[in-house]
Amino acid sequence: QVQLVESGGGLVQAGGSLRLSCAASGRTFSSYPMGWFRQAPGKEREIVTAISSSGGFTYYADSVKGRFTISRDGAKNTVYLQMNSLKPEDTAVYYCAASKSGSYAKRQNSEYDYWGQGTQVTVSS
Repeated sequence: QVQLVESGGGLVQAGGSLRLSCAASGRTFSSYPMGWFRQAPGKEREIVTAISSSGGFTYYADSVKGRFTISRDGAKNTVYLQMNSLKPEDTAVYYCAASKSGSYAKRQNSEYDYWGQGTQVTVSS
């Protein structure tokens, strides 16, 4: 199985930017569809964005479309989440996830098999 480690979270003012990274530990995941989820206090975990195994297809939640960008670098076994124009409502723990089956960009929490520990993103107003 693959282990995922997120990094890049922190505190930023509204309108600022952050870039999150998700790196594999011990295994490659270039063949796995990947996704970013987030969970705010008192809310359920929700999909933020997803990318196919090839990187050719992506999905974005309406709340982040136009502001966030997902990408992957197979050679580095890493996926990224570039977050621009951050809003206070983006505050959450962000999780990286991988699916061991299929190749398409998956949107459901239950479709993912491996999860990182999460990284906190806090946006102040």
